[in-house]
Parts: sequence; structure tokens; C-alpha cells
Amino acid sequence: MEPWVSNLIRSGAVLLGSLIVYLVGVRLGRKGVAGLSQRGSESAKRAETLWLMIRRLFLLTLLVTAILVIFGVWGISITPFLAMGTVVAAAVGFGAQDMVKDFIAGFFILVEDQFRVGDTVTIADVSGTVEDIQFRVTKLRDLEGNVHIVPNGQIKVASNHTSLYARPVIDVGISYDSDVDQALAVMKDELQGLAADPEWSDRVRGEPEVLGVNSLDDSAVVLRARITTTAQERWPVRREALRRIKKRFDAEGITIPFPQVTIHKAD
Repeated sequence: MEPWVSNLIRSGAVLLGSLIVYLVGVRLGRKGVAGLSQRGSESAKRAETLWLMIRRLFLLTLLVTAILVIFGVWGISITPFLAMGTVVAAAVGFGAQDMVKDFIAGFFILVEDQFRVGDTVTIADVSGTVEDIQFRVTKLRDLEGNVHIVPNGQIKVASNHTSLYARPVIDVGISYDSDVDQALAVMKDELQGLAADPEWSDRVRGEPEVLGVNSLDDSAVVLRARITTTAQERWPVRREALRRIKKRFDAEGITIPFPQVTIHKAD
């Protein structure tokens, strides 16, 4: 058998072995993620996020290893490549500091569990649902469906809106002619009814809180309440609460004013 044929067969065996190792590793990883998913949604999201990064790193490691082994099969010295790699690494160190910072920031996002795939967050003045966390960037999709790609190194403050639980604040303005105590009682009754409604009770945690008068604005007395909800349900619960309060205020004759200005004409 010709040497080049033997080398070709051995190279194919290396590639085939690497593919088998990758497929087996992916299968085992998916089983591990599925097992953690049975423990609850929070464990599932964290496992899925970590698995995305581990799978990419695993694939990269296998590719580099396979290439080095194939070089050895064909008798190609890797010393020049190592020297070239040293030069390239030095150039990257000087010219790609932002990229290195992005990689380090991405690593700490995962280690510290700052946010996960599926969470709704605000990072770098952009809000949306996390679709992917890569080594260098995080991908968000906003309410309108736009995808935002944020370099991890630019994330100075990360606000996670869907971690464990949420507390949507309900602010409602009433006219100065309305009875404040009556309006507060109506708000409390409607929010308690929302929490007791079988359709919504599994989304609300504990008793809603009516905090009282929050401010005296130019055209309205602003009343404030707060509801503790499950992490992902803060917005639907808040919208439903406002709908119920508006209908009840209309029925009770409690006015929600619009901005207005009184002009006094001089004689």
C-alpha cells in the first residue's frame, strides 16, 4: 500500500473518531440537561445556557486536536505553526484587547449566573429576551422582534427582569375631586379579586399590597399598589390589574383625569 493511501486512511479514521466522540458527548450532554430540567425551570435555563457554551468549546477542542493529530500522521512539523501562533497571540494581545475583554466578561456572566437564555434583561441600554450567550456576544430579541447583538465587554450593569419573581408596580391617577379612601378600597378589592381568580392565582404570589398615595401631580392624585408575581408573568398580570381597576373606577364614578390647565383671565 502506498504511504499516502495509508496516511489518508489514518486521517479519515481520526476525523471519524472525532465525529463519534463529538456525537457521543453531545448525546450525554443533552441527557444531563434533560435531567436537570426535571428539577425546575430555573435549573433548566441555567443548564441550557451552560450547555451552549460547553458544546462550542468541546467542538473547538476536538477540531484543534484532530488537526494536530493529522499533521502528525502526514509528518508535518507543528513547530512553525506554534511559532506563528505565538506571533499571532502577541498581535491579538496588542490589537484585540476589546475582544479579550468580551471573552472574559462572557465567562463571568456564565460563572456568576447573571442571566440565562430565556431571561428578559436590560444590558447596555438594550432590553429584550436572551436568545443566545456566546463567548464574545449576547443576543437579545426585543418586543418588536429586533435582534440586538451586545458585546459582553460592554455590559456594565445587567438588569434581570425575570429572576425568581417580579413585583410590578401599579400606579393609577385619580382626580382631586375623587374620594381617595374609596379609590384605595376599590384598588385593594380588585387586586385581591385578581389574586383569587383561578385563571390568575397561579401567577400571583401572596397578597397584593396597596401602598397608598404616591404623589400629588398637577392634574391627578397618584395611587400606588404592588403585586408579587412569577418571574415571566409580571407584564400580563400588570395589564390585567390595570384593566380591572379601570372598569371598576368607571362603575364607581371615580375619575381618571387627563392633563389639563386652568387659565384665569385678568379683568
